[in-house]
Amino acid sequence: MPPAQAAPGGGAAWRRLLLLLTVLPLTLAALAFVLQWRGGGVDDPTARWAPHAFPGMAEPVRLSLPSSDCGDVLAGSSGPSFPYLRGWSFPSDSGAGLGLQPKVCVQTSTSAGLEQILPWLFYHKVVGVAQFLLFVEGKAAKPNVAGVLESIPGVKVVYRTKDLEEQQARSRIWNETWLSGFFYKPCNYELFVKQSLNMEMAIVMARDHGMDWIIHLDTDELLYPGGAAEYSVRRLLAEVPRDVDMVIFPNYESSVERDNIQDPFSEVSMFKKNYDHLPKDTYFGMYKEATRGNPNYFLTYGNGKSAARIQDHLRPNGAHRWHNYAKSPNEIKLEEAAVLHYTYTKFSDLTSRRDRCGCKPTKEDVKRCFMLDFDRAVATYRVKMLTSMEPHVEVFRLSGGPEMPDPETHSRSLDQLHKAWLSSAQKAQQHRGHIRYNERVVWNDKKMNLKLLRKGVLTRIYTPMAIVQGLRESGVFTSVIAAGQPAVNEKFLLKKTDAQSQNVTRPGNLPIKLRATDSKASARKILQAELVFSDTDVTAVPPLSPPGLDDEHRHHSE
Repeated sequence: MPPAQAAPGGGAAWRRLLLLLTVLPLTLAALAFVLQWRGGGVDDPTARWAPHAFPGMAEPVRLSLPSSDCGDVLAGSSGPSFPYLRGWSFPSDSGAGLGLQPKVCVQTSTSAGLEQILPWLFYHKVVGVAQFLLFVEGKAAKPNVAGVLESIPGVKVVYRTKDLEEQQARSRIWNETWLSGFFYKPCNYELFVKQSLNMEMAIVMARDHGMDWIIHLDTDELLYPGGAAEYSVRRLLAEVPRDVDMVIFPNYESSVERDNIQDPFSEVSMFKKNYDHLPKDTYFGMYKEATRGNPNYFLTYGNGKSAARIQDHLRPNGAHRWHNYAKSPNEIKLEEAAVLHYTYTKFSDLTSRRDRCGCKPTKEDVKRCFMLDFDRAVATYRVKMLTSMEPHVEVFRLSGGPEMPDPETHSRSLDQLHKAWLSSAQKAQQHRGHIRYNERVVWNDKKMNLKLLRKGVLTRIYTPMAIVQGLRESGVFTSVIAAGQPAVNEKFLLKKTDAQSQNVTRPGNLPIKLRATDSKASARKILQAELVFSDTDVTAVPPLSPPGLDDEHRHHSE
């Protein structure tokens, strides 16, 4: 029997299917080519940008800055930028942020320039701060700085004028006893009082702006919302129980690894952890290695900063804490979040902090001017250096100067020679100070750093560095300065007609009205406070040093 023949129709169907599968892709490719060639209404994303100008590839435009000292710090780099930051409208700056809760306010008292304030301010915008209350004086109150700050959404600038000081002289806390222990003392004590008075006004202003939380920070401090979702201070505080009135952020202290830091916020990544965030055995076991011969574990304070829920009867309790007239506040301490304190990151910080007080280089003034041991040690070291120079200066004066065979040098007056010698001696003193700065402040021993990092005493935190670098490279700071120029120009015009500098009080001076208060009014206000709550005589909390070795037994027994 002959084999069965395949149905002729089946082979033809397969051939037609293969032909269709071959022709269809070719047809679609041809159609796409025709549409692209003729325009065809297809939106090509690359057509939105100029040739070789895709997002992130363009070099930032360098804008003129108000002064040369902040130009290098604030200007964008010539490398690739982060395009999603350029022109970024923060939710808190517009109606889009009306539903974001809670609303966080940061208050500061500052005399810094834009090179420090702008990175500090925009970093906190990134982490969720909605409102800034800047009490300015000195450099920060100059038109080319204050004009830029006033042009930024969510920023309120308050000048230290005579009117402000007279208003603060009539304030409640000025006429109470808990802050009076810091009155009529220079330098750190006067700054502490001024910060407290500003914080009292800031509470009212923050409430008027609809804020839920307030925290006082200096412009060398950054909030680090460790443990919070989205790296957000707002989310961190949203998770705080409703019955909590205040939240303590323990402070970490910067540990610079070289002596040529220009911009601390984008160059420093190593920090010394707070006592509250370390096992007690580790803290006291590594105490000597961590202090490196300094008076305390931290160079400056160790008791952190506090955020307060805005409510009735709230008042400051010094720059580090808040209090309440009507009750004893319920306070908690955060386990992961911290305040990053960028302290003495430059050698010039030592001299500027010392010189801004106007205190004499004597042992008596050192005790009167400075609260913390390291500040006193720095000032005492200067006193010793100047004391050691005095005999040499006197010998030079009596001897008529050194023998100099050069006739031209001989023709100079003795006074000129004395000034030249004294200048040389001062340079030598500064050189010795720089050496001491490297010994006591700069962490240049890599082996020791690694040991303390492994023990957990030191830690690396890169997020603030990345945020500030991203803001700078995206041209945010230069754009803000350019946008604020109209306000700056307007302030310069106003200064010509009505000199604002006449109303600005020189740092370090308080008007007589602040010193002469009505004793009857003081007694009345204190009495009223006592009627509300009996715990009003709590002394203001000053900057405190961390526990020392003398406290080891007490902390182990707790």
